[in-house]
Amino acid sequence: MQNDNNLEVWLRGPLPQIPALLQPVAHALLQALEEINLSGNEFSSQLLWKHPVNIASVGFHLQHLSGVLDRLFTYARQESLDEEQLLYLKNEGTEPFPGCNYSDLLQIFRSQVQKAITQLMATDESTLTEIRYVGRARIASTHVGLLFHAAEHTQRHVGQLLVTAKILQAGIE
Repeated sequence: MQNDNNLEVWLRGPLPQIPALLQPVAHALLQALEEINLSGNEFSSQLLWKHPVNIASVGFHLQHLSGVLDRLFTYARQESLDEEQLLYLKNEGTEPFPGCNYSDLLQIFRSQVQKAITQLMATDESTLTEIRYVGRARIASTHVGLLFHAAEHTQRHVGQLLVTAKILQAGIE
């Protein structure tokens, strides 16, 4: 992989140890991390939980990014959510501890992306078309469907997070 940070992650070449068919998933997750890493350097903690024009807060998006990656990659491993994951889901959008700031939530997301990349490295491509079940309702998807949805869902919320941050930084509430 090229080390040219002026290029988007997907243009830097293949990531080592990631199966070929999962390169787009890894590229999307790492791109998301880079984009929100840049925006956090100047983001005020006082704005983290604000809901400008009644949309989700930046804090919610950061929490949700971590939580949804954890949940979807859990289903991809053919596991059910545990009580801790269900509690995390229930509390997305609320300050997890007093004084929580953007950097704290970014570190949680960074850790979750690393866990996802590690799981992608260990994924056997021959399992990608196998059925995986989502949620208590056990809705059928495929292994690759879950992984790609995790990537696109992450990108969607990164976009929303960045727009929300710009709105707040412009003083619109």
